[in-house]
Amino acid sequence: MSRLGKKPVAIPDGVKVSVAGGEVVAEGKLGKLTYTHRPEVSIEVDADAKEVVVSRTGEEREHRAFHGLTRALVQNMVVGVSEGYVKKLEIQGVGYLGAIQGDVLQLRVGFANEIQKKIPAGVNVTCPDQTHIVVQGMDKQRVGQFAAEVRAVRKPEPYKGKGIRYEGEQVRRKAGKAAK
Repeated sequence: MSRLGKKPVAIPDGVKVSVAGGEVVAEGKLGKLTYTHRPEVSIEVDADAKEVVVSRTGEEREHRAFHGLTRALVQNMVVGVSEGYVKKLEIQGVGYLGAIQGDVLQLRVGFANEIQKKIPAGVNVTCPDQTHIVVQGMDKQRVGQFAAEVRAVRKPEPYKGKGIRYEGEQVRRKAGKAAK
């Protein structure tokens, strides 16, 4: 039995969740998210208890897997429309910087050319200064994916620690060549 799947999703104040025809819709102060769930799972909204209950139709391995997955996705939708998600990145290195020009994130991170990343819809990107990037949005998957793509442009290297990293990320440092 899926422990996570059995746990009901609490609906905070200001969030409306509705289920119709295999589609879950969550609306909150930040916007609206929709998700079409699998037929192996059923979703009911208990308005009195202010919670969403996810249940499965069978006990096959695939049904159990979709049970926990669907519950987690509904939870992410509810949190996303009420609070949103934030990923913070920092750029380290001499001459490394980031800037926003319209809907494009420009990165100068030690390559001959400036890297240009198109900011996807539903994601808000800001640069409080040249060495920090803040990725915000209500869709957890989009925020995490874009932050990972930006980090992948220049991952932190282990010798000097230069590159793009998540805020607070510890980079394992290696010793350089030993002088004789």
